[in-house]
Amino acid sequence: MIAIIDYGAGNLRSVVNAISKLGYQAKVTSNPDEMLTAQAVILPGVGAAADTMANLKRLGLVSPIRHFIAEGRPFFGVCIGLQILFTVTEEGGWHECLDIIHGTVRRLPPGLKIPHMGW
Repeated sequence: MIAIIDYGAGNLRSVVNAISKLGYQAKVTSNPDEMLTAQAVILPGVGAAADTMANLKRLGLVSPIRHFIAEGRPFFGVCIGLQILFTVTEEGGWHECLDIIHGTVRRLPPGLKIPHMGW
C-alpha cells in the first residue's frame, strides 16, 4: 500500500487516481501508524510551507515522516511536499521545515527567464 498523506490540503484525488492507474493500492491517511506501515509515502503538493508544517505538526506526522525517510523507505514529495524536505524556506517569511535535505529554499531572482511561479 502507498500512503498519501492528507494534511488538510493537496491534490489528493489526482495522486490517488495516478497511483491506481499504475495498478497500485493507495490509501489517503493522516494517521501516523498507517503511514509507517506503508510500502511508500507520497506527500502531495498545494499550499504554503508554513501551513503545511503546522498541519503536519498538529497531526503528529513530523517525527513519523522523518523516521520513515531515515529508514531509507520510498518517499515522494510533490511541490510543497518536496519543498518542506529542506531545512528552511524563505516562502512567506522564514520557516523551519523537516531538515531531511540540508539546504534553503529561496525565491528565484526577479527577471529570470524560465517558466516558474517564483519558488
